[in-house]
Amino acid sequence: MTESKAVIIDRHPGRSAQTLGIARELGTDPDLIHEPSVGVVGTKGDSQCYMGVTAKVDAIHQSLKSRIGKGAGQLKLRLVQPEYTIATSDGIRNGTREMRYSLIGREVTHDALCEHLSATGLGGTIAVVACDKPPVGTLAALLEHNQPAIIMSDGAIHPGTDPSTGEKLDIVSAYQVAGNPDAEYRDHIACHACPGYGSCGGMFTYNTMQTFIGVVGMQPLHMVAPPSDDPRRLKEFPDQLVDYLAQMIAKNLKPRDIVVRDSIRNAVIVAMAVGGSTNVTLHAPEIARAAGFADFWKEVMTPAEFNHLSQHVVPVLTDARPYGKYSMVDIDHVGGVQVIVRELLEAGLLNGDVMTCTGETLAQQVKHLNTKAVDGTVIYPVAKPYKPTGGLRVLGGNLSPEFSAILKLAGVEGGLENNLFRGKARVFEGEQALLDALDKTPERFQNNDMIIVRYEGPSGAPGMPEMLDPTSRITTLCRERGIVVALMTDTRFSGGSVGLVIGHVGPEAALGGPIALVQDGDEIVADLNKNELNCTELSDPAVLRQRKAAWDKVVADNGGIHPNCGDADTRLLHRARLTAVPATRGGGLHPNREVWVRQPREAKPSGFVPTNKHRPETRKAF
Repeated sequence: MTESKAVIIDRHPGRSAQTLGIARELGTDPDLIHEPSVGVVGTKGDSQCYMGVTAKVDAIHQSLKSRIGKGAGQLKLRLVQPEYTIATSDGIRNGTREMRYSLIGREVTHDALCEHLSATGLGGTIAVVACDKPPVGTLAALLEHNQPAIIMSDGAIHPGTDPSTGEKLDIVSAYQVAGNPDAEYRDHIACHACPGYGSCGGMFTYNTMQTFIGVVGMQPLHMVAPPSDDPRRLKEFPDQLVDYLAQMIAKNLKPRDIVVRDSIRNAVIVAMAVGGSTNVTLHAPEIARAAGFADFWKEVMTPAEFNHLSQHVVPVLTDARPYGKYSMVDIDHVGGVQVIVRELLEAGLLNGDVMTCTGETLAQQVKHLNTKAVDGTVIYPVAKPYKPTGGLRVLGGNLSPEFSAILKLAGVEGGLENNLFRGKARVFEGEQALLDALDKTPERFQNNDMIIVRYEGPSGAPGMPEMLDPTSRITTLCRERGIVVALMTDTRFSGGSVGLVIGHVGPEAALGGPIALVQDGDEIVADLNKNELNCTELSDPAVLRQRKAAWDKVVADNGGIHPNCGDADTRLLHRARLTAVPATRGGGLHPNREVWVRQPREAKPSGFVPTNKHRPETRKAF
């Protein structure tokens, strides 16, 4: 008996029995069962977003298996079978109460993967992710586990085509015709909007976050943009991922060596430059927390710096859906997200010295990929951008004292003349009440209305559902009638939402935030010169006290929770009701509403300041 086999049997045959059985079934060497383990993880769900994941997981698993062994150049590791986490479909469930499980799904993915990583003791992981919540939950779990790991997004779906007009379609196209009176037309668009498989194709939350994960260093940049059915994802990328992982293991390069303060800042800046989803301000704090930073808005990037960068330094470079014309497939055709990164690096907007999962710095990776220059049609240069300012803005004011409110400026189609909106509040106690009004009495909405939807936040809904359905209908209504109807809410939006929509307004209504005190007819002012969201009536302390006292009485008479909050009728929703943290901290589920941080780290500024050489007058240190 060899020495290694003697170690296998040792004094714990019970621990070895199934491990030996798995090795036999997988066709790997039993002598390696006590070596550090490696494996592949993926996400499964009930929509097209997840249909391509299994094939990639299998291909990577086979590539790993071919590299496992005791021979020269092989990886002397134990291979474990692939593991999957579950996920829901945002697209199918928007506008329903099931949508409350979407953001919670990020937490479920995190918990499930944490159990797998820790209980299995994985010393190396390759993750294949789809949709937009599972990737963030996956990255957070990998950061907490902090062993060599790498991520590949599964890829986007191709746009559909309207056979009657030749117009390119996607899921947002289908949501935007929900108010059309012609049932046959609605069916026609729905039938052609989502051909094939893959995650949402526009610069919605999925592609915002896959780009974020690539820029933050945990996904090779060239693997972000290709569509799900691109042959490279099965024939080339699996071997490359195994090579990268083997290199990370050999160098002991871990996620927390990669996801540092400056890499997170880089990723946020790129999210601004692609006109990305407002959800990035929910996901970035959770990623930062998992990386060891207790408070994103203090330790990584302040609201003042975020707004300065978006207003004066970082322009929008992409002509992408939902605010523009093109999809991620088109971005891939002109060179991929690495083209965007190259342009921003050359403009002095990103720190190129941060490490990535390829073993190279961000700048070295871009150079190694022989990255193209911008094409000027899909991706614009910084000197002559698609839009002159960044796509996102956070707002303070008496309705958002926590500076939680977020506006996707890239998607605003009107109503901000001189950076100011002034309108009258039209209050809805929950999303369903708004949907009913849009269905039955759309004519009631008037120019310069500010719709307010409340009691849909992390604790109130519970679960903080996104509202692609009503925002899409409002967008269409405004376009058809040539009016501006704005919306503000304590919940969140899809990356596919456009219009003057402001989300994450906090503290949320369920916790007695100012949004709970607004009444029909109040004057609402969104001032982007001051980056404030205010209710004129609530600026009067006497009015504020009177309304808060009335709200407190309603809550007290109802046993401590406002009757307009949603039912928490499952264990998971009850957990969200009791443990959800505010949007500024990611909206996740943490005991005692405190953000738990494993291995806290000091936020050490590198000295790098984004300066945009094309706008030298905007240079400012923070």
